[in-house]
Amino acid sequence: MTTTSGSSIISALGAGSGVDFIKLAADISAATFAAKRDQLTARKSTLEAQISAVSQLRGAITGLASALGDRVRTGDLAARPQLANPAVAQVTVPAGLSPSGNFSLEVTQLAQSQTLLSRPLASAADLVGQGTLTLRFGTIASTTTGGATTTTFTPDGAQAAIDITVTDTDTLASLATKITSASNGAVTAYVATGTGGAQLVMKGREGAASGFVLEATGQGGGAAAGDLEYFGWSPAGDTGLLRQTARDATFRIDTVEMTSPTNRVTGLPGGFALNLTATNTGAPTTLSFGNNTAAVSGVMNDFVSALNDIVGQLNDLAAPVGGELGNDPGARELRRDLAGLAGRVVMPGATGTEPRTLGDLGLAVNRDGTFRLDTARLNRSLETNPEAVAAMFTVGINGVFSTMDRFARENSLITDPGSLGGSLKRYETQMASSDDRLARIAEEQEALRLRLTRDFTASERRVAASQSTLQFLRQQVDIWSARDR
Repeated sequence: MTTTSGSSIISALGAGSGVDFIKLAADISAATFAAKRDQLTARKSTLEAQISAVSQLRGAITGLASALGDRVRTGDLAARPQLANPAVAQVTVPAGLSPSGNFSLEVTQLAQSQTLLSRPLASAADLVGQGTLTLRFGTIASTTTGGATTTTFTPDGAQAAIDITVTDTDTLASLATKITSASNGAVTAYVATGTGGAQLVMKGREGAASGFVLEATGQGGGAAAGDLEYFGWSPAGDTGLLRQTARDATFRIDTVEMTSPTNRVTGLPGGFALNLTATNTGAPTTLSFGNNTAAVSGVMNDFVSALNDIVGQLNDLAAPVGGELGNDPGARELRRDLAGLAGRVVMPGATGTEPRTLGDLGLAVNRDGTFRLDTARLNRSLETNPEAVAAMFTVGINGVFSTMDRFARENSLITDPGSLGGSLKRYETQMASSDDRLARIAEEQEALRLRLTRDFTASERRVAASQSTLQFLRQQVDIWSARDR
């Protein structure tokens, strides 16, 4: 028990009524506010249960939308490419896209990078001579006239030349490192030691415009080992050091001639991409896209199961008797939204017999509010409009994922008092208000206890004074009585 000035005084007096006024003050103050405090505590318990129930339902519908998004983004629901000659290319479809149709593909040339060797030195540790080595990028092309072949270099004005400073301590090995570093990988160089000695092997990037020449400015010692000019190279003076010329890939899609600086080709019809791996000149292969009907059926079955799980939670939490959300407007709105889910428009631009709603994908509602999968309707859509069905499983502004994402957001808006989000905000506000009221009650109770303690202390003083006076009078009476005897 807390010791107050009043209790200390009473103890010091050593007398009083014999009543524990300190405990009495605490008991009276607690009893005064007990009903309000118990009522608020019970209300808080109810609010906590309601907040938990609303959060559970919001989490369930948000989790379903998120899971659908993850499934769509993996790309296993999109149309699958099939290439009659898989050796020619690898076909990929970015997540969220659904290309369709059949295409012919003929690859006449693969993209490649320039490979250039340097003149040899005895070892990788030999000095190369100081000066400046300049890399210039452009196109190297060969033309044949009258039996004579001429190789020329045409600079690419969009690519700046790169100057590499070479010191008198640089070796063939350190020069390779400087070339790779200074060009930021546009030309990678390393030293290979073969039967003819140590040579730089320099490789550019794929594409005709990624060819390069080397201009060397040394100390004027001529093109001899030990002077940097020894490493200069141009097509006109090539002596077999150019082992591979940079070039673009060339191919035909439905006989339309196309080029690409790399073998990785993007921006093709429907968004699919190709990684060209071989040529098939004169023998075009067929590329087609088939819908993954098994995956679509599987995800719709999972979707129905997840919705029924939400319905089960809603039935328990919003039961008229005993449910935490038995009379909650957000729960009622969710129930209405679920009842109309099969009719939700997924593809507003659908025409004719193309699937338009979730019901067209087989989603059906039973009389008791649960869901079932109408496989006959789903299969009919898959058979008659497979491409349109595949388009419904993308990450665009329309589709199954975006529809459920909007569904989850609508039911989670805290600005809408009729949604689960609005209910959550209301319960949290009431919880905060209850906490404030309990805090005020605690303050008022403590103030009452202190006031009662002061009053009881004053009363105890008066009782003690009266008892002292009474005791004195008794003693005097006894003295007077003894004298009269």
